[in-house]
Amino acid sequence: MDIKEYINGRVEHFYWSEDVNCAIATLRILGEVMGIELSAQVIDAATGMHGAGKFGAQCGLVEGSLMFLGILGRQEGLPEEEISESCYKLAFGFERHFGSLMCRDLRPQGFGDDQPPHLCEELTKQAVLFAVEFINDRYNIDL
Repeated sequence: MDIKEYINGRVEHFYWSEDVNCAIATLRILGEVMGIELSAQVIDAATGMHGAGKFGAQCGLVEGSLMFLGILGRQEGLPEEEISESCYKLAFGFERHFGSLMCRDLRPQGFGDDQPPHLCEELTKQAVLFAVEFINDRYNIDL
């Protein structure tokens, strides 16, 4: 199975079987792909990171990826400046690729009761693949 198929399957699982938000799904998939176990506290910290608790602020797909870059960077012993630079470059690339870092732009329908669940499923698949490819390119990790 290739990485895109793996990501697609895991997004579907996390959304439809575990009903987690986009930040948690992103963190967990990146952890699986990179072989990094995430603590329960990290997952707990991402509980309200889907647009700042549905407020529409920074997208949880970005936040989960940025959190993971910090975890990966520390594990690899990278200096803080390099981790921050990686976060900047990921955010810059994400905005260029997807058009915004803001949930309200990426999900303009909001989170109303009349919206179907997991409206961002396809975007999540694309964003997690984007993050995996970014990490692979940045850190020369052979996946």
